[in-house]
Parts: sequence; C-alpha cells; structure tokens
Amino acid sequence: MIVPSVLSTRDAVSRLLASPQVVYLDHREAAAGRTCEWPPWFPEDCRQAVEAAGIHRPWEHQAQFAELAKAGRHAAICTATASGKTLAYLLPIMAATASAAPVLPEPPTPDLPASLRDRLHRNSALYLAPTKALAHDQERVCREVGPKDWLVSTLDGDSDDAERRFAREQARYVLTNPDMLHRTVLPSHSRWASLLGSLRYVVIDEAHRYRGVFGAHVAQVIRRLRRLCRMHGADPVFLLSSATSTNAAEAGARLLGVEKVEVVDEDCSPHPGRDVILWQPAESVSNDATGLVADLADAGLQTICFVASRSLAEVISAHAQDRVTSGARVASYRAGYLPEDRRRIEARLQDGSVRAVVATNALELGVDISGMDAVVIAGYPGRLSALWQQAGRAGRSGHDALVVLVARENPLDQYLFGHPELLFSSSVEATVLHPDNPYVLGPHLAAAAQEAYLSPADEEFYGSAFTEMCDMLAGQHVLRRRGNRLFWTRPERAVDAIDLRSAAGKGIDIVDMSTGRIIGVADEATADRTVHPGAVYLHQGDQWLVDEYHPIEHHALVHQDLPGYWTQPQSASTVRILRQERRRDFGRGYVAYGQVELTEQVVGYLRRDEITNDVWDSVALEMPTHTMITKACWWVIPDAVVDDLKLDAVHLAGAAHGAEHTAIGLLPMFSPCDRWDVGGVSTVMLPDTGACTVVVHDGQAGGAGFAEAGFERAEEWWHAATVRLAQCPCESGCPACVVSPKCGNANQMLDKAAAAALTAAMDPLV
Repeated sequence: MIVPSVLSTRDAVSRLLASPQVVYLDHREAAAGRTCEWPPWFPEDCRQAVEAAGIHRPWEHQAQFAELAKAGRHAAICTATASGKTLAYLLPIMAATASAAPVLPEPPTPDLPASLRDRLHRNSALYLAPTKALAHDQERVCREVGPKDWLVSTLDGDSDDAERRFAREQARYVLTNPDMLHRTVLPSHSRWASLLGSLRYVVIDEAHRYRGVFGAHVAQVIRRLRRLCRMHGADPVFLLSSATSTNAAEAGARLLGVEKVEVVDEDCSPHPGRDVILWQPAESVSNDATGLVADLADAGLQTICFVASRSLAEVISAHAQDRVTSGARVASYRAGYLPEDRRRIEARLQDGSVRAVVATNALELGVDISGMDAVVIAGYPGRLSALWQQAGRAGRSGHDALVVLVARENPLDQYLFGHPELLFSSSVEATVLHPDNPYVLGPHLAAAAQEAYLSPADEEFYGSAFTEMCDMLAGQHVLRRRGNRLFWTRPERAVDAIDLRSAAGKGIDIVDMSTGRIIGVADEATADRTVHPGAVYLHQGDQWLVDEYHPIEHHALVHQDLPGYWTQPQSASTVRILRQERRRDFGRGYVAYGQVELTEQVVGYLRRDEITNDVWDSVALEMPTHTMITKACWWVIPDAVVDDLKLDAVHLAGAAHGAEHTAIGLLPMFSPCDRWDVGGVSTVMLPDTGACTVVVHDGQAGGAGFAEAGFERAEEWWHAATVRLAQCPCESGCPACVVSPKCGNANQMLDKAAAAALTAAMDPLV
C-alpha cells in the first residue's frame, strides 16, 4: 500500500508496484489533441457563447460530427469519456434552436409537403438520457455554453405543470428520458404537436446503454416517436452519443429503425498519460478497495472508487473514512440520493473538501466529475465499454491518471487477470439488441395503435416483423381491424402495460407494513426469488424481512430487522427445446441455438450466516410454477465422450453443472450482458437431444440476444471455460470457477474435477 506523503500519480504508481497484489501494469503515454476552425455555418451568437465558456476551437471529431448532423444524416459519435461528445452534438442543435438566425439540417424534412413542414414557427430538439440525473446535467451544460436566452427545459416525472406547458409550447431544447416520452408525451401526442412537429434533431445519449430487453423497449419507443413526428410534420435527424463499440453503425441503425447511421470514432481530443494496474486482492475485493481508497486519499489524490452495489458503496466509504490518517474526507455516492445531496458531493469533490468518493454507476453515467487523479474499480464491471468509461474519469489536465482494477472472486475477473491482453488489446463489445422480440414488439404496437391507427404503411418504421405481429394482435382481439387499419378499442391505456426496464410488466411493490410506505419495487420476473415469504430484502443498506408476498396484488409486505442471516432461494428448473434454429459441429458433439421453454419453481430457501455464510437451515416454500419461452444456446455431449471419461451419472451431473456455471460466469466476455441476465440448466440426459446437455438461456421472455451472441462465439466461450477450470488453484470448486451466487440449488451437485475433464474433452480449440 502507498504511504500518506505521496503527492503525484507517478509516485503512487511506483509505490503500488512494490505490492505483491499487482499482477499487471499497462501504461499509455499522453497525447496532444487536434483542433480545427468552427464550421462556417455555425452562427456568430452561438460561437460567442461557446468561446465565452472557454472553448475557442473545436476538436476535429466534434466538427466532423457536427457537419454530418448539419447535412441531415443520422450519426453516432463514439469517443472516450471527457472527449467532448456533448459539444459535438450541441453545435448543430444550438445552430438550429438557440440562434437568432437558425441553421437547419439539410435537407430539412424530406418527403414532407412544405405546407405541413413549415406550419410551425418553431425549431426544436429533443434530448433522451437513460436517467433523470443525466438530463439535469445536460441542462447545466447548456446554461454554461449556450446563448443566455436559449429556451431549454428539463421534462421528467418531477416537472410541475408550468414546466410541462413550457416544454410543450415554448422550449427549443427539451431534455427528458425514454420513460417520460413513453408514458406522457407519445400517448398525448396531440397536446405535444407543437414540439413533435418542429423537431429537427433528437439526441440519444449513452446509446450503448440501450441493450438487451431495455434496449429493445427503447428501440420501439423511438419508432413510435419517428412515426408521430412524421404525422405532425417533422422528420428529425437522430444523433447518438455512445461509448466506443465494435458495431456502432449496425447497433445504431437497429436502435433507430433506419437503414444507415454514420459513425465518428476517431478521438482527436488530448488525453493524459495513464497507468492501469490489475490488483489481485490479498483478502477480499471490498477490503482491498477500502485500503486503496484510504491510502490514495491520504496521498492527496482525488479518487473515485466504482462499486457494483449501493450497499457496497456505503460500506467501503465508511470503512475507508475510518482508515484515513490525514483528515481527508471520503463520501459515498449512489442512486437514491436527493438532487441537492448529489450536487453537494459533486461540488465538494471539485473544491477538494471531499478527497474520495465511493460510487455506484450512478456517477459513471455522465455526471460532471472528470479529471480526477485516480480511479479504483472494485470488480470488473462486466463490459469493456463500462471499464473504459469508468477509467476515463481519471486524468486532470497536464497530470497523469491512475486506474486500479481490483479483481473479484468470480470466473470472469480471474480469467481476465490471467489474460490481460483481453482487456488492453481487444475491441469493446458489440451491442446486442433485438427490437423484434415479440414480447416487446407486440405491446408497443398496441400502444402505437392507440396513439394513431396502424396501417400497412407503418411497416416502414417496424420492419418485416410488423405484418405478422399485427395479424397476431388482431387474432387475439388486442386490436380491432377495420379494412386495412388496426385500432385500439379498450378503455385502458396500452402504455400502462409496458415497463421499459423489464419485459415482465408491472413490478412488485415492496411495502413497509408499519407505515404503508413503498420502499422499493421488485421485478415481477424475479420476485419469487427476491421477495418470497421469509426473504431478507436489502434496500439502501437496510435489511427488511418479507412477511407476506401477494403476486396477484403486486405487493410484498416487509418489516425492518437485523436477522443476522441472508437468504438464498432454491429452485427447480426444466427446459424443453421447442425449435432448433441453428446448429454446427462442436468437437465430438454439437452446439445449437433456438427457442426453448423454461419451467421454473422456487421450492425453498437457505438461511446463511451473514458473516460466515454457513447454512443455518433450509425452509420449504410452496410457490407457483412459471413457464417462459425464450432463446438459448446449448451444447450436446455424446455418450462416447462420457464413456471415455468413465463418468457415472452422479459425476456426469456434477461435471455438466460445473461447466454450466463456469460458462455463465464467462459469458459477459463474449456477449455484453451481466450473469444475472441469463440462466442455465444442465442435465445428464435431455429427452430432446438424447444426451447430456448444457443449456444457457436468456433470462427474459422472447430472448434478449445474449444467448445468440454466445452461440456465435461458442468455441471461444467454451475454451475460456476450459482454461478457467484448469487454471483455478482450488481443489474442489470455488467462486472463481464453478460456484455461482445465483445457483437455484445452492451449488449442490458440483464436481470441479469432472467439469474440467468434460470441458477439455469437448474443447474444439485444444
């Protein structure tokens, strides 16, 4: 560990390198930026405002992106954190909406009659962020760099009636989020006609966040937006701001539902020198991260530590504060804080009165805290894009940056630490997005029909799946057909059945039974596992015991307690292959992808000591059985392999189960998901294949694309599991290889040695 007298990142790196916990160092030299002249069309009043904010010339990538937007081309900018992506899209937006002499995209709105297009004397733009906080940060940036009379409005669930009216009727730049657009603006589009009909640009910030089921939902919201804009006389240019991606053009086009998205990904901004240290903890990720934060704060380095959970942010910040010796202040920062608390922490970081902050990814997402001296990342965040976004918070102007990545004890972190080239030499992940998921597309088509009847012409927005899904909705009497038009005829709002953050519909309210206050909401799809009777539910660092669970009424009743244990659900799962869509040879067996039916039931839970993790007892439950149709990737191990390995049924079950766990833990390296986004089932003999089968499936109905992405790289994925099992030094299995925190049967029937033998025997890359 470093000592309190260290005053520079270079000295800190030198001290850290003396620790046996350092397993790898990657150094990047500083680089100068490249500037250019302001675009000739950029209005003088806007230029003066930007220069007054201290920006005298744009970076080359900013000007390039602005030119694409001005030319009326959908575009994505994919450059590093703090590279100036915000100004890149604000240049054309300010020109169109903030200037006394507006400069509009060319051609402004193709294929629209001039009478419709020009009926409104208003030019506006819309900004969409995945969080409310990010939209409020955007407003602050607009105040800093834009003309002082620029009409900017933030629209979210906290906006009062006056602010909403201003956004509808007057504002030139409206800052909101997909949820607000989905629930408020689009269903009442006639009231918002002035805004929708005058849109020239739509910004989608943090576009890489829109992946999986959430991304599919937002993609459908964007299609509904484009459809209604066209109806009201606009055809806006879409501008995407994103972390670097290997498929930014493809993912952007899929998100928007358009044919082509241009990409600007050459970062011309300057960046400091940077040292990234891989740190294998001596004790645990939390203990070592605590020590690093305290020591870096004592050394006078402004530090941010990123953690995976709210509770861990609170714990590490409190313990780090106890360990500092210099009087430095350490704070926590997470979702759920009031805006004024959040602003106060940010201000204190900036003025130095807070030396270090321990944060969830609430601080990762665009909050104006950059130019720190050091970043500590407590556990690989699951995706390279997230890793480099967090790392990008380090680096003051003219000062080197220090990043310390602390490994967790799981297969993914341990594999990457053994193969650091995968972190530093690999491209970031492709964004996985399937807007045509029928469980997503169907409800949004119903919402679109309520907004304005559907007709064959709408296939332009929804693609080839449109006609079949419309026929299905009509056949189910969700929509009513009149000629070639489809109408919503029910009294309720169609949008109220759609939760953008889940494919499972309405969540489960968690209610404090002593006060009636709703303390949180559980995803309906996972509520049986998290808020079953007797479960310990964690919320903002507090422990709550579930007394009653009423899934039909969509609530669970809880009371606050300190039980001294935590609960681990136990479940039983079966899988049935409905349709094999793709297949190829894999070693001596084969790998396949297709549609499966998953049946799962929570059958009980374990009570485990919160300190030792020892099992207190097992409690049986009578919970309903749930069936879900989703997508999966599966490996089939022929009997000949089993015979050669001389595995009986018991050892084969342990081998398949261990291989399943290890594969799931490593999947985020090949598909941009979290291990909680997927599930698995392994069996010694699956009737549908007639052999031992290991199945990894998407955790959402209809599929989210993660299993398919895994199938595409199945050989590399399985090989990584082989390597992890062979290299893990444990004797009988541990969290770094086969032990899973989400196992439905509490990690019973695991055989590490047999799993290692099985994966090696099937590995096509050995």
